[in-house]
Amino acid sequence: MNAKFKVGLIHLTPILASLLSGMLCALLISTAPLEIYEVTPFPEGIFGSIGNACYFVVLVGVGASLLYLLLKRKNHKLITLITGFALTTAVFTLSIIYLSATFSKFAIPQIETLTLILSLSLLITVTVDFVIFRSRSKVCDLVVICLGGALGAFLGVSIPTLSAIMILCFLAVYDVFAVYHGPVGKIVHGGGLDQLRGLSFSFKNLQIGLGDLTFYSMLSGHMLIKFGFIPFLASIIGILFGCLLSFKMLERKGMFPGLPFPMLFGLTASLLASLIQF
Repeated sequence: MNAKFKVGLIHLTPILASLLSGMLCALLISTAPLEIYEVTPFPEGIFGSIGNACYFVVLVGVGASLLYLLLKRKNHKLITLITGFALTTAVFTLSIIYLSATFSKFAIPQIETLTLILSLSLLITVTVDFVIFRSRSKVCDLVVICLGGALGAFLGVSIPTLSAIMILCFLAVYDVFAVYHGPVGKIVHGGGLDQLRGLSFSFKNLQIGLGDLTFYSMLSGHMLIKFGFIPFLASIIGILFGCLLSFKMLERKGMFPGLPFPMLFGLTASLLASLIQF
């Protein structure tokens, strides 16, 4: 983090933009006649939800550790290959899902619709890959913002409530470890973030990760679809307040995890709003 970083409300702009992007994506999926399958490996329940949370933490932890080891060995080509494959797969899959949701609202023959969806998804994926890995423009930042919102909304819609809460709580705890004692902090100290194109971006001396944007939108998107507008609005306010508090800590410490405060205030505010609403 740049030592000149001074927090301001302007730093909430990309967070809010990603949350609004996630809101539109969540509404698109929820209003389309599509069957959304759960992406969690274990059935909903106390032990199943804990298992799902551990599963996500392991995935995130293994991914971050792998990138750190590759950065340490300066294997930049393999890093680009891995991040490129992951982002390409995510963009192509999300494009199919959201385009399917969009075209399901129109009376178009199924074969023609499938061809159009696959063609547009491929075009979007190629464009996004070019912007992230070949272009040096600020459009790349906008792509990461929208991708975080779209991916978070999909997770929010496709993960049951108890599992979603457990996942977000476990990831917030892991984030503290990862920043201060784990791979994320080591990547930051080693100046490796700039080499992980598409996984983070800089905005006015503030480094924002795709993972943070994704899980913010996962929370708000889930609240919008499962509980309604008031809990959704409460989650937005809680997340933004938590982000602002995190930025203040970042201003003093130079490095601070992006999930704990937004998840704490976002979950608390949205769950309280849902209880009051019902």
